[in-house]
Amino acid sequence: MNSFRDIAEAFSRWIDRVATTILSAWDSFRATRHLRFVEGKDGLFVLEGTAQKLPPDMAIAPFAIVEGRIDPAVSPKLAEILRGAEVELVLQSKRFMYRPLELPRRATDFLDGIVRAQIDRLTPWSAADAAFGWTPPEEGSSERMVVIIAATARGLIAPFANAISSLGVDALTVLAAPQNETAEVAAIKVFEQRIRDKVEAPRVRRALIGLLAGAGALAGASLTVGTILGDNLQAQREDLTRRIAARRAAIQPGQDWSSAAARALERRKRETPSPVIVIEALSRILPDDTYLSELRILGDKMQIVGLTRDAPSLIRLIEQTSHFTSATFYAPTTRSPSEAGEHFYIEVHIEPVYKPSL
Repeated sequence: MNSFRDIAEAFSRWIDRVATTILSAWDSFRATRHLRFVEGKDGLFVLEGTAQKLPPDMAIAPFAIVEGRIDPAVSPKLAEILRGAEVELVLQSKRFMYRPLELPRRATDFLDGIVRAQIDRLTPWSAADAAFGWTPPEEGSSERMVVIIAATARGLIAPFANAISSLGVDALTVLAAPQNETAEVAAIKVFEQRIRDKVEAPRVRRALIGLLAGAGALAGASLTVGTILGDNLQAQREDLTRRIAARRAAIQPGQDWSSAAARALERRKRETPSPVIVIEALSRILPDDTYLSELRILGDKMQIVGLTRDAPSLIRLIEQTSHFTSATFYAPTTRSPSEAGEHFYIEVHIEPVYKPSL
């Protein structure tokens, strides 16, 4: 039972990872607006770089977030701008606690785990209750480095995150303004939320499960059909094997060969001349100075045409074998002044021999 539960949990985690990967791949191809709102000293949020981010007709006035709510006069237009966008919210530095942390330089690869373990020592909150981040490491003395940690309670940033998230944004990132606002230091990311992924991931997950279930059902149906077809083919193969065995048994030695068909087949086998045997026998008796240009086998007769030094001697050589009889010239022998031999045209009768022998 535990093993089944472990398998189900592993499958669920795998589905979640696949869904996350699909959404990330989709986001990489999707055009998304990136907007940053910075909290001023008066508590109002201003869209940074408005002239570059939005056309003039969509510009909005600074707004405040009070107890998780945005001014109703601004909220509809702001929702139109933020829908489907990735938003960064930069909060004033007074809302955070900043603590330096000195570490060995070799701890760079383990910085996340180290900072998480030190949060309850450096701040009044545990890692689960705090929203925190840190600056890139700065070189210290003697193989040391220093990072600045910015932290605050999650409950403090929750109203700001909820107010912006409710306007239909795809993703929200909360950043802490630098402690020294005059220094050119990047804001510190302390919180990140992928709202769209939380909404779309279950849908993608359900689609993946449905797809896998459909593929499994199709595979099961294919296996069933394959099994049925395999059984039919096996039955046909066994029937064919039985027929072949019965046919072989019928033609084994000692069986009755008295039927007319069997006698006719045997007679034809023994009386029909074999072209291979005929050509083999002819090649053995022809002299080396004889060349054939034509060879025709017509039933029990063979006609050969060629060139030789002494054409009459071929008649005698052919009739000395047991394969040929009645050798005659069926056309006159001719001689060309430009050639040393005679052109001959000979026709012979072929004697059928079942077993070749000379």
